[in-house]
Amino acid sequence: MLLIGAFTLWSFAACLVARFGLNVNGRLPLPTQNFLTSGTGRVLDMGAGTGRSTLMVLEARPQTTVVALDLFADSYEAHFGPGKSGQERLLSNLKAAGVENRASIQAGDMRKLPFEPATFDGVVSTYAIDHLNRAGIPMALSEASRVLKPGGEFLMMVITKDFWLKFTFGPLLLHSGMASPDQWASRLREAGFQIVEQGTRPATIYILARKP
Repeated sequence: MLLIGAFTLWSFAACLVARFGLNVNGRLPLPTQNFLTSGTGRVLDMGAGTGRSTLMVLEARPQTTVVALDLFADSYEAHFGPGKSGQERLLSNLKAAGVENRASIQAGDMRKLPFEPATFDGVVSTYAIDHLNRAGIPMALSEASRVLKPGGEFLMMVITKDFWLKFTFGPLLLHSGMASPDQWASRLREAGFQIVEQGTRPATIYILARKP
């Protein structure tokens, strides 16, 4: 009974933390106002999922357009649950926010992006690159650099092991590529980026980088 009671309390705490601490079902705020300060440009959302990061950019930077890219494979349903197709869910969320005219949806692999070099002014990736394995992460970062214009900015948010993660389970634990801020910064430099800013939020590392 004690074990059952302890597990029940932990589960209840995890629910509260995920909902109100991490706000997993709410609006995703831009972690830094230094991303795309011009307020305009074409942005790629790598691993857009259900569109939280796409909405984050479109609402914080009203003069931008966003290409929301995701693989929309079996892993999508494993992460977000069964129901409508990934494209349908994403489009539905964009329409609900009234920003569908400034976004397009494309299926693709972030490890081999279907775009020409120097296509985008900005790239964002939130809680997506850390789904990849050790070999896939540098491939995705190199692709982000390739499709950015010189001077373009890359905003990355990934799950990190901290106090908050002790209270979570389920989809967050699918992020196998957890690393320290210094390790992520090193990976970005190896991909040719300059680090502009980095910081933390609950269970999250964010890094703003620039392509020289």
